[in-house]
Amino acid sequence: MTFIHVREVRVVGPCQLWLRFSDGAHGTVELAGELWGEVFEPLKDPVFFARAALDENAYTVCWPNGADFAPEFLRERLSGRSGQVAERPAP
Repeated sequence: MTFIHVREVRVVGPCQLWLRFSDGAHGTVELAGELWGEVFEPLKDPVFFARAALDENAYTVCWPNGADFAPEFLRERLSGRSGQVAERPAP
């Protein structure tokens, strides 16, 4: 069994992350529809959402309030959008 890890994260828009995974896949994940419940509500604020960071111990994206998503969930959202991997955004 291979575990998926998030290797790189960039905030590219409100509720959108560009991610690179340990399997080489990379692209944008839209999370607007997933931000409900006590821990995720603060992420609706674009300023707070922009504080996303890579948690190298948990191998995923996290926020200062403890919110995070499982790397497998994020990877599924990436491939579930179009079946294609998006290109890396310009720096």
